[in-house]
Amino acid sequence: MDGVPDGVPRVPQQRRPGPPSPSDPSATPERPGVSERPGAPAALRFSVLGPVRAWRGDEPVTTGSPQQRALLAALLLREGRTATAAELIDALWGEEPPSQALAAVRTYASRLRKVLDPDGEARRSGATPATAALVSESGGYAVRDLAEDALDLTVAQDLANEAEKARSAGDLGQARETLRRALALWDGETLAGVPGPYAEAQRVRLEEWRLQLVESRLDMDLEQGCHAEAVSELTALTAAHPLRERLRELLMLALYRSGRQAEALAVYADTRRLLADELGVDPRPGLSELQQRILRADPALAEPSSAPEPAAAPVRPAQLPATVPDFTGRSGFVRELGDILASAEGRVMAVSALAGIGGVGKTTLAVHVAHQARAAFPDGQLYVDLQGAGARAAEPETVLGSFLRALGTADSAIPDSLEERAALYRSVMAGRRVLVLLDNARDAAQVRPLLPGTDGCAALVTSRVRMLDLAGAHLIDLDVMSPDEALALFTKIVGEERVASERTAALDVVAACGFLPLAIRIAASRLAARRTWTVSVLAAKLADERRRLDELQAGDLAVKATFELGYGQLEPVQARAFRLLGLADGPDISLAAAAAVLDLPVDDTEDLLESLVDTSLLESAAPGRYRFHDLVRLYARACAERDELPPTERGAALSRLLDFYLASAAGVYAIERPGDRLVDHLEPTSYPGLRFGNRHAAQDWLYAEAMCLLACVRQAAGRPETLPRAIDMLWAAHDLSESGANSKEYEATAQALVGAARAQGLGRAEARALMTLVNVHHVGGRFERAEEEAERAIVLAQESDDLLPVCWARNARGIIALYQNRHDDGEEHLSRAIEHFRALGDRPGVASALCNLSRIHLATGRIQSAVALAQEGIDIYDAMGNALRGANARYALGLALTQSGELCGAADRLQEALEVFRDSRQRLWEGMSLFRLAEVDLAARRAARAAANAEMALTVLRGIGGEWRRGNVLTVLGRALSGIGQTGRAQVCWQEAAGIYEELGSPEATEVRALLSPVRAA
Repeated sequence: MDGVPDGVPRVPQQRRPGPPSPSDPSATPERPGVSERPGAPAALRFSVLGPVRAWRGDEPVTTGSPQQRALLAALLLREGRTATAAELIDALWGEEPPSQALAAVRTYASRLRKVLDPDGEARRSGATPATAALVSESGGYAVRDLAEDALDLTVAQDLANEAEKARSAGDLGQARETLRRALALWDGETLAGVPGPYAEAQRVRLEEWRLQLVESRLDMDLEQGCHAEAVSELTALTAAHPLRERLRELLMLALYRSGRQAEALAVYADTRRLLADELGVDPRPGLSELQQRILRADPALAEPSSAPEPAAAPVRPAQLPATVPDFTGRSGFVRELGDILASAEGRVMAVSALAGIGGVGKTTLAVHVAHQARAAFPDGQLYVDLQGAGARAAEPETVLGSFLRALGTADSAIPDSLEERAALYRSVMAGRRVLVLLDNARDAAQVRPLLPGTDGCAALVTSRVRMLDLAGAHLIDLDVMSPDEALALFTKIVGEERVASERTAALDVVAACGFLPLAIRIAASRLAARRTWTVSVLAAKLADERRRLDELQAGDLAVKATFELGYGQLEPVQARAFRLLGLADGPDISLAAAAAVLDLPVDDTEDLLESLVDTSLLESAAPGRYRFHDLVRLYARACAERDELPPTERGAALSRLLDFYLASAAGVYAIERPGDRLVDHLEPTSYPGLRFGNRHAAQDWLYAEAMCLLACVRQAAGRPETLPRAIDMLWAAHDLSESGANSKEYEATAQALVGAARAQGLGRAEARALMTLVNVHHVGGRFERAEEEAERAIVLAQESDDLLPVCWARNARGIIALYQNRHDDGEEHLSRAIEHFRALGDRPGVASALCNLSRIHLATGRIQSAVALAQEGIDIYDAMGNALRGANARYALGLALTQSGELCGAADRLQEALEVFRDSRQRLWEGMSLFRLAEVDLAARRAARAAANAEMALTVLRGIGGEWRRGNVLTVLGRALSGIGQTGRAQVCWQEAAGIYEELGSPEATEVRALLSPVRAA
């Protein structure tokens, strides 16, 4: 940022002489320590960045009375220099020492010497790092020969120097991490509990240095795009240090870069008013200049500031796939593309677009050229498969999100819209030299937002279509290989010896393959795998069956012919696996899911899939995961439709996959929610799912398989025989809707299932599908729609005599009625929900409804009964070991205790809930728990802590929870900011909250408008 020192602050005064010794960056101990030699005495360690303490090895050493600790601190902070008795007396007592001050100093010194060197080792044989002790010299005292890392202050100084060097070298990531390690050495107030004027002066000095380090680290946070995270910390810091303008400046910048311009300007107004009232001065010029730049929407503020010297990128992605070892030919294209990439420096941007039919070698050529050009792009290489040939091409905003993460941008700093992500992407790329490889693009519209657009960067694009509308691109039409190149590739794969004796047959083979690289590779791989075949045998097969391969204008036909060649050479069990695996939707498939499709043991499935990988008909995406090239998948499905006998086996394979996912998702649900009866009311399955050893393993599986699971659900929606199971699987996996990571995909799938059930006239299935949609709308804050869907679900479920959706729909309508201030309706729904759950024997369901009923009682002033109901819910959950749902109950109890004035108990319960939600990846409830903790803090008059918690809630709830919940958090944040004197910023928060409520038609708008000043409200 302009006007901000680039270096890391050094500790004021008292810098120890000599260059600092570097600390080990791989590990920072809780307190400083030195290495111990085998057999050597345990090393002494000391701390002053907190209470004055000493250790010998891991054993604490008693440091005596406060005055004795004051003497030790004074000697440690002199870093080996001698302190005279007069200096020590002045340090301990100042201008009014006791009459026996000198005797007291000598007594303290004697006691310390005995504690630090109990055996007199230092006096007998000379001090060592382990036995360094207090020594007498020239009428004074000193602590000598300490190891370099024996004092925590020394370690902090060394780490600060390391951070300064890293920052000067442009390595902000290393500098930030090193400063975090330095700041972690503080353990409360410096020299805590130590009396005397010297200790007080040192406290002030070292606290000022600590704050400077914090400011420097926050400045680097902002430079690396961590704006949203920084807002919460800066809000708390400005509350604790209201007159510190540097913190105010950083807060303004963090808010502005988080899209909160009005709040940033309000911070300046609050600061100007505070400085005028307290000190009678105006803000310093740097702060005023920042305000003017925000008012002008200065584009330079939207991106990290530039250092005087070009800084190395904090993250250097290296995402290029491996180049093939047998790359052959294309020498003219390699030179042409290499020359274009080499000229990228000094040009706005170099873009080369390769077009050609599938299998012509576009990706292979682009990856090979990119690897050769890596040295010209020292700031990294980005790669993405845009899946343009498939039915679900990659969305540009999704790709931009992954690129920004790869470039070091924090998740919370990545905006939501395509336009904002593209702008941030270009800003992050500015000043860097990065190569971007955009593989398998659908069209120019998909590509444009992904182009860096800055000097020194370049993009390579591959696609099946010629991108004539991609402005400024160098277009290359990639044709099939020449006969010589094709034969050379075939020879490299098959082997020189086999081809040399049958050169004519080999030429016939590559000609029959249409000189298409992918076709040649597959044919050669099959021949290489069969040592008993000759090249002539393969040539004869191609001549007999595929005379049309020379007609290259039918590009897909040529590719299919090549696939047919590979498929025809598979063993029967391989061919069956190839056909059936191609039926499954999803980006890839796990080994366990593939075993379900094939109805084989996992070990046999792995052997079979690895054999298909060897044929190049299947790819290994990662250990235990497999995927098809999009064209190969289409061909595999065509083979299944043509060859799979009986035809019902296709449906049976997908049914087994659905069973596997449903049974596994039910297992996740059961392990997260012990005793919940939902799993007993799901559609039966004939194929087993996975068993999980613990809750974390279950969660890991669910989130790793989310996209495949949702794809399977959508695929099963089209068949009446599988639709009910698909709906139950989505219901069992409803954690995906609350995580924030898969919420949009989950919602789209739920909508599709409701439509499919309605179209097929399956009332029972529709009721259950509606319950998944009710949860989606509830999480998104769309309460009217949730109410409508829940009401219809009850009608349909009652008609089909399916009590479970009735229970949960009543429960949902009860909490929705609470949000809409329809308390009588809510109490009726929840009371009936409790009756229904009890009829089913569903104790966790009863507990859930009790906790929701607690909130109705709370809203209607029945505080004691609200506490009792929530506690009853906790008792049920705890008895069943249901930690996740128990967190929901503790959340409800925390609200009730807040209203009852038991703020300590409320904070404890909400903190317990927060930890479980965070551990369970429940972003919605993590954010809501932070919001409720902010309410508790406000009630306890801890405004600064309330502001910090509310800020964290806003960050966690970004993209999830809906606008109504955001309005609630903004309202509380405004109250907290007002409590710490940031009234201008509070007004901005209330204005935004009022706008949200008014747009939603929520009654809270009136309350928030009342908080605004008459001028702002007018």
